[in-house]
Amino acid sequence: MAGDGPPAGRERVAIVGAGLAGCLLAVLLGRRGVPVTVYERRPDPRVAGAERGRSINLAISARGLAALEQVGLRDQSLKQALPMHGRMVHPLPGAQNFQPYSADGERAINSISRAELNRSLLDTAEATPGVTLRFSRRVTGVDTEAGEILFEDADAEPADVVLAGDGAYSAVRRSLGFEHDADFLEHGYKELTVPPRDGGFALDPDALHIWPRGTSMMIALPNLDRSFTCTLFWPKGDFAALDTPAKVTAYFAKHYPDVAGLMPDLTDDYALNPVGSLVTVRCRPWTRYGDGAIVALLGDAAHAIVPFFGQGANCAFEDCIEIDRCLTETGGDWRRALARYEERRKPNTDAIAEMALDNFVEMRDRVSSPVYRAKQAAAHALERRLAGRYVSRYELVSFSTLPYAEIPARIRRQNLILAASAAGGAAVLGLALRAARRR
Repeated sequence: MAGDGPPAGRERVAIVGAGLAGCLLAVLLGRRGVPVTVYERRPDPRVAGAERGRSINLAISARGLAALEQVGLRDQSLKQALPMHGRMVHPLPGAQNFQPYSADGERAINSISRAELNRSLLDTAEATPGVTLRFSRRVTGVDTEAGEILFEDADAEPADVVLAGDGAYSAVRRSLGFEHDADFLEHGYKELTVPPRDGGFALDPDALHIWPRGTSMMIALPNLDRSFTCTLFWPKGDFAALDTPAKVTAYFAKHYPDVAGLMPDLTDDYALNPVGSLVTVRCRPWTRYGDGAIVALLGDAAHAIVPFFGQGANCAFEDCIEIDRCLTETGGDWRRALARYEERRKPNTDAIAEMALDNFVEMRDRVSSPVYRAKQAAAHALERRLAGRYVSRYELVSFSTLPYAEIPARIRRQNLILAASAAGGAAVLGLALRAARRR
């Protein structure tokens, strides 16, 4: 029957993109005994190095760690990471203040270099039987009828299953005309560096630092070498306006006075590091079934999100785990497995996309508000008092593996508790607690 693809167990499987998700999926498939070839447009980054100013340090949390556990990389990754137990907010004016992520102050997200994690995953993929890595091979599309993967400067190669993890600007998605929306923020991002100071950290390494400035912000995440990677999230026009070193220096002295003096290479970094774009991609369907090949999108190719909840890599890793799970459930039937994967993951990726956009507003504006801090303190008090029954959105996203799509409804139910607590009505609080228990 047309579109059924090859018999299960005899497929030639290709992964497009040797980034975080592509490598993790390659390892999972290799360990299933599925031979897979990974094609990457760039040279091997373990040799060529990472692109300048393009890292955006990752915040790996529960979902990503659970996925890395599946391939034996959890502990190694944590050794390459630094825990951040909360936000350090740098208002203007005013003193900095620390806001813990969890009610007990014990839980942390983990700052890790994207390049270092990618190297670990590449090494693991390369060592996995059945996995072949091919660098400097730019994929331009897939012929789903002929069952071929197409390249810019090489002959086509056969492929029965193509898993495209080639990023937010996916060539595979574009070549096959997948319907999608790409919503760009008016903001862009640029990376800067705070180097070590007197051999130590110049800022508190146990926090994700935020300089909220209303319509814009800067963040800083610690690195193992005791530096910090800073990222500016500004309207793109603001980047262009600072067109001389003197303007850059004066602007930072005015708007980021407590950190400007910690950046000796500020003007060079500002001039040399590129301005990146921030995009949310919503695509449906994620799969295409031809007579010769099946294609599925994953990670940013299917659902790029903005980085303000630190969930991009965590979410993409969950895609890989879901594909592996669906293959187990369907006995290795790729067609049924990928259909099930899309059905399960699409609602979850839509949900985290919206939460990430909302968290941008929270980070750049709300976190410096005394009202916000009071509400957070009240929420943490409720979490301690109603352990397990009231959990903040941040904890549900970052410190649990509850499906993203279930979080908004749970928060709405929990808000009954918060409202009842604020009103001081014992009877109403009792009703709210009973509603929360029915979750």
